[in-house]
Amino acid sequence: MSTLAPLLEMEGLDAWYGEAKILFGLSLQVAPGEAVALVGRNGAGKSTTLKAIIGLVRRRARRLSFGGTDLIPLPTHAIARLGIGYVPEDRRIFTELTVRENLDLGRRPPRPGAGRAAWTLEAVFELFPQLGDMRERRGGQMSGGEQQMLAVARALIGNPALLLLDEPSEGVAPIVVEQMGRALARLKATGLSLLICEENSDLCAGLCDRVLRIEQGELRGPAPAPPP
Repeated sequence: MSTLAPLLEMEGLDAWYGEAKILFGLSLQVAPGEAVALVGRNGAGKSTTLKAIIGLVRRRARRLSFGGTDLIPLPTHAIARLGIGYVPEDRRIFTELTVRENLDLGRRPPRPGAGRAAWTLEAVFELFPQLGDMRERRGGQMSGGEQQMLAVARALIGNPALLLLDEPSEGVAPIVVEQMGRALARLKATGLSLLICEENSDLCAGLCDRVLRIEQGELRGPAPAPPP
């Protein structure tokens, strides 16, 4: 784990859907350039954790901050503008828009002091060559794996400092999972911080600095290493 001051700090995070409490006192940190994974079964609270960070569910915490800024009072759009990219489980691409148009909607200039090259159309097409080959294809005409790549690319072109990824391997072919794993490793190598929620612990084991287990809305410590 990095010795730098944490980029994301979470202490005692609780979250609800309506009256149903889902998260119970989660505490974790993500340092600059670090990749952290939350692994667990469906319903464990993985997706809710990311939604709580980005402000999409009711939540409270002793501390929830990004770069020293308190996230609790901020609306979702203001949190995103601080430099947090979010790739939801259901991707949420615009199916009637082309690949290029989806990316244009996510484009934001790099933030001062980011310390890394800006993500441009050319850069995301280099990361995901398939998208470059289908830049005028509508989102609704793409496979699930292609849509997942587009969702990640759209978040990247917003030039975030932290990328939240919800189940990036869900519902895609094994070859796409391998491609996604290579792409995420390249992202980490650029210094981008990652917080990944996954059921597929094998994807996270070789990529992430820390892999944490979540069960019934509570962190239960490091996840066991996958068998060799």
